[in-house]
Amino acid sequence: MTTKLTISLVQMDCQLGEPEANFAAATQSIAEAARRGSDLVLLPELWSTAYALDAAPALASPLATGPSDGGWFGRMAALAAAHGLFVGGSLLEARRGRYYNCFALYGPDGALHGAYRKVHLFRLMDEEKFLASGEETVMVDMPWGKTGLAICYDLRFPELLRGYALAGARLMLLPAEWPHPRREHWRTLLRARAIENQCYVAACNRVGVTGNTAFFGASAVIDPWGATLVEAGEVETLLTVTVDLARVDDARRRIPVFEDRRTDLY
Repeated sequence: MTTKLTISLVQMDCQLGEPEANFAAATQSIAEAARRGSDLVLLPELWSTAYALDAAPALASPLATGPSDGGWFGRMAALAAAHGLFVGGSLLEARRGRYYNCFALYGPDGALHGAYRKVHLFRLMDEEKFLASGEETVMVDMPWGKTGLAICYDLRFPELLRGYALAGARLMLLPAEWPHPRREHWRTLLRARAIENQCYVAACNRVGVTGNTAFFGASAVIDPWGATLVEAGEVETLLTVTVDLARVDDARRRIPVFEDRRTDLY
């Protein structure tokens, strides 16, 4: 198992209901991430459509297992295959007559490695009016170790990420559309989830304005000790950083939080 991983975060201004424009922008960023030697590229939540939830019947597509399945997910898989790296982010999924906020992770061969449907729908942005919630957590075995998948509002639920950590996760991936005025909540919670679970957290937020909602970016990668390795401002950018997953084992060895839990009491 490799311990070194180069991650790129595509912090972009997602255009409302404009998947072709968003795919074009993401394609350029993924190509640049490949030139930088990235192993993994993370895109924001609903990066192809933004929060055009009322248009889900027209914009959503079925989850694809690879490029040949077509649809928006198939095109995302094709981007991963074309550049020979892992690509993750959430799109609107059509499934059995319902619509989901689905985080798909595709590999260098274009194959689907994991798909997580958001379990905590954010009522302040009307998700529950248009989307169904997922019914399972998803942790995937990756070349660098077990990786937990979450989306945006999930960050406020420590039990979800703690469950991943207890099951051996070394990295948490979280695409988001997290707006003002809750920037400090975002920054604090990212560090808290990394520190309490002694793992890496990579989170990709969007920027720009949709309607009356402004998104501040601040995409970041946090290490197991809570150090911010890289953090964006409030403009479109591509962040790239190399992490050493061996630091997870080091943190857990030095402060044996998981061994010291009192499961007989709580």
